[in-house]
Amino acid sequence: MSITLDWPQLRRRSAVVSLLTVWYLFAMRVPGARAQAPDTVQLEQLTWTEIRDAVRAGKTTIIIPVGGTEQSGPYMAVGKHNVRVAALSDRIARELGNALVAPVIAYVPEGNIDPPTSHMRFPGTITIPTDVFERTIASAAEGFRMHGFTNVVLLGDHGGYQSSLKAVAERLNRVWLSSRPTRQARVLYIHEYYQAVETTFVKELQARGLGADIGKHADLNDTSLMLAVDPSMVRLQQLQAAAKPDASVGVYGGDPRKASAALGRLGVDAQVTAAVQAIRRATTRE
Repeated sequence: MSITLDWPQLRRRSAVVSLLTVWYLFAMRVPGARAQAPDTVQLEQLTWTEIRDAVRAGKTTIIIPVGGTEQSGPYMAVGKHNVRVAALSDRIARELGNALVAPVIAYVPEGNIDPPTSHMRFPGTITIPTDVFERTIASAAEGFRMHGFTNVVLLGDHGGYQSSLKAVAERLNRVWLSSRPTRQARVLYIHEYYQAVETTFVKELQARGLGADIGKHADLNDTSLMLAVDPSMVRLQQLQAAAKPDASVGVYGGDPRKASAALGRLGVDAQVTAAVQAIRRATTRE
């Protein structure tokens, strides 16, 4: 069976094909016609052109999340700080609405190697010298400033290097202010993020009669925070069945066996709220 098309039909089909071809070529050549950037605030998930466009559109705050790779007793994985600060930085950036999140800095000072001190006495902990750590943070901040970010936020999940983050922020702000660039940039050390664990979260636990279970490391609050963010990082059944862990196995004070995700959510919510409020105050200050 043959199909016969008259001339008007052929012209109409040809016109449709031409329109589709023009639209396709337009979509391939014009940036605005292509698919939008993915719904992410993670810098490492974006292309350089998407980052450029995001900065031009007003996302001029960049969060540098600082974690750490350290022992946390037999029942919590060594990457706890990295996982927590990554998740909470994402929440903070989304609440701010004008921020992106840099990759987590996972190598931090954790003690000496030879002879091993502090957490370096336990396998899996990674350490770097303090000056290397500070130069790494400073170099990252300098690069972000050069690329157009005007607020570089330092967010540390670990207590051991808070003074280094503060020192880097103060040092860079002095240098940047004296250089008087066309667009002024600042480094914001947000101590409120870490402080919320030691103040607001501790008070919440104490109000629930759990003050005696709070220690200094891998304790009730530390383990609860991890359960709230990623329970796969905690060997909860083994922990609950074990005798009370102590410093000999890397748990310093308190008792983590009563930890729960419900308790941890009190802490992570407090950290996110404190950080968002502090960043907004700092970035709206005259």
